[in-house]
Parts: sequence; structure tokens; C-alpha cells
Amino acid sequence: MKRGGVADLKLHPGRAPPWLVKRMIPMARTLCQFIVDEFGTAELLQRLADPVWFQALSNVLGYDWDSSGSTTVTCGVLKTALDFEQHGMIGVGGKGLASRKVPTQLRALEDYGLDGAGLVDISRSVAKVDNAGIQDGYNLYHHMFFVDSGENWTVVQQGMDYDSNDARRYHWSSFDVASFIEEPHSGLISGQVRDSALDMTSKNSAECRKISVDIAKEDPARVRRYFENIRAYGQSTLIPWIEGTGSPQELPSYKVTPTRMDWDAVRRAYETQPSNYEELLFMNGVGPATVRGLSLISEMIFGTPASWADPVRMCFAFGGKDGVPFPVPRKAYDSAIAFMEQALNDSKVGRQDKVLGLKRLRNFAPPVLLVRETTT
Repeated sequence: MKRGGVADLKLHPGRAPPWLVKRMIPMARTLCQFIVDEFGTAELLQRLADPVWFQALSNVLGYDWDSSGSTTVTCGVLKTALDFEQHGMIGVGGKGLASRKVPTQLRALEDYGLDGAGLVDISRSVAKVDNAGIQDGYNLYHHMFFVDSGENWTVVQQGMDYDSNDARRYHWSSFDVASFIEEPHSGLISGQVRDSALDMTSKNSAECRKISVDIAKEDPARVRRYFENIRAYGQSTLIPWIEGTGSPQELPSYKVTPTRMDWDAVRRAYETQPSNYEELLFMNGVGPATVRGLSLISEMIFGTPASWADPVRMCFAFGGKDGVPFPVPRKAYDSAIAFMEQALNDSKVGRQDKVLGLKRLRNFAPPVLLVRETTT
């Protein structure tokens, strides 16, 4: 199982110091060039889609504490470092306002012969799934889209739980997505595993997704009656006749019925008659409340529950903050950048000795992927 992981990604105040960022960028540029030259852009995209490798990259670049900033700073550095002419791939987006510029920036790639409009659809779909299809208490604020000349892509998104100041990172890759609505992530990583989270992308939610579509295709007046029926029992009990016993059942707090649904979206679904859950989810107006409402109608009236297991399942931690385990040695960092750049230049003129030396270091690398896959 490779969907989840746990790392201490707390919100830390302040900004990455300029003296560090100016070193991170050339180091990232050179590291990416090595990977692209040796293995191609597809390999780099797949590595960025691995939450463990991405976290390690952040540490290698010198961002030596694991916080929410390890995502935003590392993505910002990669965005600056990657060049379409040099690396054959770029990164667009970021947090806040930068994330809203992604559609325009992706459409601009049509100048390079890419399907910009298609990439925009992918970007929006990914954001919609993590915002509405998975309801885990984290509000998305960061969206980074990496894409190469072959239209292979990786998306790194991050959300924040502002009550606990804990961050959660969502990784997607074109190499792993067979379906946008059934376990599409290449990995998730977070500081906490929730006792419950609505996960409509789980394989265990397949029947609930089907029933949700069937409900949405019914007359909106009937759907409203379903909704009012489950609301009538408040936040403490399920419908007494679910199992024909006549006895009320306690309703877990995480299954509280939403206070409202977008009835205009429900009507559009009825008029459109979506053929599958993907069409339903990606309709305008179908947001978290409507997804949750339909899933609870499916569970409480038709007996087909969604998965309430948090998709983040694997536990390991990276520690520290602010100079822990040690402050960044600036001179050593500069020397490392110079060595990497010189080795790259040497490899291009036929001197492979230093590059081969770097390859031998793989023998001492821990089997990261095996660690990631051992726990379900």
C-alpha cells in the first residue's frame, strides 16, 4: 500500500532565508539535470510524486526541518530551477494567488505543442477530488503542477488544518492515475492520522458512489425529501427503521448531516443525468456539502456506506525545526553546488568518472520505496 504516510508537517512562522534559497535553487537545478540526463523527465516526475522522496529532497536542499514550508519552499525552488529548454519540464502554481494562475500558465504551454486545455482540466479535477471527494479536515491552499514535453505530469497539493496547524500533502502522477475517483493518489503524507475522514475515492466507497449517482439522477423534490428525512433525526441518531428494529442508532459525530446542499447543482445533475460518479463530482456546484449529503443519504436510507477510513495510513516521522539536526553549513553547501555543477559539465564532455562515483553512492542508499510499502 503506497497511498499514505505521516510526517511532522507543522505550520511554522517566517520565511526561508534568502541566503538559503539562493543556494537551494542551483542545487535543485543541478540535481534535476542529473536525473533528467540519466533517466529522463518521466523518472523525475515519478520521484516528485513519491511523498517520501519529495520530503528527502527538501532535506537535501537544506530545508532541514519538516514543516508545512518544506512543501511550499521546495515547490517554489523547483518552479524557479526547472526550465523547459534545459530540463524538458516545468512547474507552475504555488500557494494562494499563485495557484490561481495555473490555468493561464498551462494554456501558455500550447506554444510548445502541448494540450494546454486538457492539462487545465486535469488540474481542476485533481483539486476537486482533494477538496470534495476526500473530506479530511484539511483546507487546500497550495497547488503545484509539474509537466514535461510528453504531457506526463505530477501534482503536489497541500492542505492545512488550522485548528491543529497540521499540514497534509497530496501527491498525484499521470503514471499512477487509472481513475480520478478511485484511489488515484501516488501518495499522501500528513502529521496526523484521523479517526475518521470521508473518502469517496476509496475502493470501499464504490457502491456508495454508484448509489450517489442514482440518487442525483432522481427528481430533485425526492432527493430533498431524502435529505430532510435524515436531517429530521438531528445529529444523534440514524433513521430508526434502517434495519427494521424500530430502535434508533447513535450517529457518530463525523457523520453529521450537512446543514445545506446546493439544490441548483442537484437539479443540474437531474437534468444532465450523469453516467458515472466522475461526471457527477466534476459538475459545477457539486461541492463538499453535496458530496457528503448524497453519501449520507446512500448510507442511511439505502444502506450503502462510504469509507470513513483516513487514506493516510502509514506512520513514520521526520523530526526537528530551525537548525535541527544541525544548522546549514553555507560553505559546504556552496562547495557541493560547485562539485555537482562541475560533475555535470564533465559528464557532458565525456568525462564520466565523477558521475560514476555518484552512481556508486546508490549502493549505500536505503531502500526508501520498500519502507513506504511495508505498512497498510
